[in-house]
Amino acid sequence: MKWVIAAIVVFIPVYTYLTLHFRRPDPVYEPYAEARERATVLRLRAAGYRRVPLAAARPTEPLRPAVPASIHEVPGGLPAPLETAVVAAPLLPTTVSQITAAGEAGEDAPYPVDFAATLPDEKEDLLDGQAYVRPGELVIVPNFEHVAGALLVRSPEVTVRLTLPAGVLAPGRYRVTLVGLRNAQSWQLIVSK
Repeated sequence: MKWVIAAIVVFIPVYTYLTLHFRRPDPVYEPYAEARERATVLRLRAAGYRRVPLAAARPTEPLRPAVPASIHEVPGGLPAPLETAVVAAPLLPTTVSQITAAGEAGEDAPYPVDFAATLPDEKEDLLDGQAYVRPGELVIVPNFEHVAGALLVRSPEVTVRLTLPAGVLAPGRYRVTLVGLRNAQSWQLIVSK
């Protein structure tokens, strides 16, 4: 038994030193995730979309646009060409409502959108948002994530602000759609120079 203990005492420090000294500083290679991401990018290009990450936050003050957009409800879920292009579907809110967005924006200014989202239960929390842009169309997709363990969020209803970075949209008219699982909201946006 003393030889087993001696081997363990010698092996653990040597293994720890080698692991820490020769470990790669880069993230680990995940072939499945990389292949899924590559397939999504190729499908988005084929459908004419480009993906833009959105800044996601929980606003402390309400948004007050100078020219509010006229918003109407449309059927939920991702639009058909986008649904076939995205390999791994995001975790969408059940419903989206109380949209506050501007009907006009400048191309050199960020474009914020506030909305209330209803989640299926108290096990989801805001992760991020993605915008899918093609000529004349902007699809905003909020993305939530499952909360690990026994943790719960305070309420299944949250207020979210997603902000499109400046310089993403060229001047012109866009049909904007904010996607939820059961319903989506749509409005017209005019981007000027």
